[in-house]
Formats: sequence, C-alpha cells, structure tokens
Amino acid sequence: MNESLKEQLQRKIDNLNKPKGSLGRLEEIALQIGLIQETLSPSLRCPCHLLIGADHGIEREGVSVSPREVTWQQMVNFTRGGGAVNFFCRQHGIRLRIVDVGVDHDLSMHPKIMNRKISPHGTRDFLAEAAMSHEEMERCMETGRQLAEECAEEGCNILSLGEMGIGNTSASSMWMRLLTGIPLECCVGAGSGLNESGVRHKLAVLNQCLRRACPTNVERVMTEFGGLEMVTAVGAMLRAKELGMAVLIDGFIMSACALAAWRMDPQFLTHAIFCHEGQEAGHKLMLQFMGVSGLLNLGLRLGEGTGALCAYPIVESAIRMINEMNNFKDANVTQYF
Repeated sequence: MNESLKEQLQRKIDNLNKPKGSLGRLEEIALQIGLIQETLSPSLRCPCHLLIGADHGIEREGVSVSPREVTWQQMVNFTRGGGAVNFFCRQHGIRLRIVDVGVDHDLSMHPKIMNRKISPHGTRDFLAEAAMSHEEMERCMETGRQLAEECAEEGCNILSLGEMGIGNTSASSMWMRLLTGIPLECCVGAGSGLNESGVRHKLAVLNQCLRRACPTNVERVMTEFGGLEMVTAVGAMLRAKELGMAVLIDGFIMSACALAAWRMDPQFLTHAIFCHEGQEAGHKLMLQFMGVSGLLNLGLRLGEGTGALCAYPIVESAIRMINEMNNFKDANVTQYF
C-alpha cells in the first residue's frame, strides 16, 4: 500500500467541509477507491455488470425450491429486459453482459447472451463425484479473466458481478465450510425459499458431500464443489484486481467467490467493496471471517448481483464527496479540529 498517498487522501477527506469522519462509510469508500486508482481524485468510468449463468448437478438432490429450468428461462428473460438486474442496470447506467458458461439449455439463438460454455449441461452432481474437472476449473478461471479484460478495454474501472444458477447456494455453503472451517450447519440456509424441512434435507445432503471429499486447497474446493459461474466469477474478480478495478461484491454467492479469490490472492480485499449482507444463513459469519461488512441490508435473496447494483449509487456518492465537496478553506468555514 502507498502509505504516502493514503495519508494525502485521508487529509483531503478530513479537510472537507464537515465534521471529521461524519460521512462514515462514504469516507472509507473514497479512500479505498483513491488507493485503488492511485489518485487524489478518483473517478468511476464505464461501470459494467457481469451476470454469469450455469446449472448445478447438485440441484437434482432436491436442495433448491426452484427447478433447474428456471436458470435458462431467467437467462432468456434477461435478454428481454424484464429482470430485476435489467432495471437496476438501466437505472444506474451500468452496462449489462449476460454470459452463459454452463446453462443446461441451448441459448445460442439469443444473441444478447454471450456463449462462453465450459460444459453444455453445467456441473456434475457433487454428491457422487467432483463437480468439474481440473481442466474445466482452469477454463472457467481463464474465461473470467477474459471477461474482466473485455470490460477494461471498454474503459471500465468498476466491475460488478452477479450469478444465475439454481443450486448455487449449496455450492457456496460448501465453499464457506471448507475455506473458513465454520461448521456446515452455520453455512446452510434457505436459498431461494426452502422451508424448514427443506433446509434440513439440504444440510443432510451437503453433510454427505463432505464425507465424500473434504479438501481445503482452494482449487480443489472449486473443482469438487464449484459452480461454473462461480469459478468464472473468481477469475473475473482476480483479473479485475490486477487491472486496477474496484470490484462490487453482491450477496452470499458472490461473497463465497470473493472468499475464494481472497484465499488465492491475500491482497484481493483491497479492491473489493462488499455491498449487501443478505438473509442467507452464514453470510454475516462469512463476512466477519474476512473482516468486512456490507453496505446494505435490504433483505434481498434474489442473486443476479442485485445487492451490488443497489449499492452502486452509494459508491458514486463517495466519489462525488471527495471531488465536489468544498474544504474548510474554500467554504470560508472555521476548521474546528
């Protein structure tokens, strides 16, 4: 970290025409993005949202209230502008890229969906075998890196990510358990709306998965229990950090991806802005493990990156604060501290 720049940024923020520290998290975000961009006058350019879709073999074990076909149906819905992710992106002027890395459906007739399929039917059922091969995991990582690079080539310096894939809270719970050591029962929740007996069944299934394999190496965790869209997101996050982007992290699933990215690159969290603390069991514990907290808690459990998109105007406010707010001298106000 550039300690000299950090001191200058903090001094600039402290000298704005306000009580010291009175704009709270906005001040923290402005400092963070100033350090990411290595400037006293940070800016947000060409924000981009990657919505990455894939199916999960574990869905066949009855761990989700939503059927598998919802994945492809929603992906098509997004191309028509009818999803929550669509109106949030329109509202905030964020470019949306819809990416298929493993949806169990032929989406090739939809030109608005980027075809980056790693596997035509999604992952395998990780109750019985590894979700993907090591080669597929590496292809996902490379695809994510390429997606981040494509956004950067368009001038993007702030990247948001979301996901679509029935069953991905199960994969996220497994990542959380194996990468944090937190007991599985604290990591498993209702997902898109399981009732109490459904959650018990989900926990029982995932406990069986742990008996099959219990790796702690990040790449093996992703291979054994990953989702293609999740591993792709990890690759995009890590490459975005290398390219000097700020990365907006959504809810439970994208936080699990950020956890994996952090385990692979201990400096990743310097570029990550955690946007939403969702209702999924374990999400708050996961954030606490990383030493972070979300900007919002709106009770969202939709996915798609909607929590990150909702938080974008707060990030924009932080940048406006550091660039547009008067300091004490220019405002002719006595600096009283």
